[in-house]
Amino acid sequence: MADEFDPEKFEDKYVHYFPELQRAYKNAFNQMNERYDSELIHGIDQMVLNESEPTYEDGEFSVELPENPRERLQGVLVDDEKFEATLEEYVDRIETELYRTLGVDAPE
Repeated sequence: MADEFDPEKFEDKYVHYFPELQRAYKNAFNQMNERYDSELIHGIDQMVLNESEPTYEDGEFSVELPENPRERLQGVLVDDEKFEATLEEYVDRIETELYRTLGVDAPE
């Protein structure tokens, strides 16, 4: 784990925090894969989140998704409502894991 999180270093996150980012995404993946259809979780992971961008701004982590995430999911039969709800929870878990893994207190 990083010694102490530095928001300025996060601007170059893949240089300074790459192992922690990998761990946060992997932890979120494992949690989601235990609770949901693994085909859907793998699809979201490989076709949507592979192009996502974790950001840190104004004391908060967020995950920016690529354009048209639903259209990116190919070969997985799931209705739009289930896809959106699952993706939203997955992103929430990634954000939670970013706080935990990087040792940053989540905002109230």
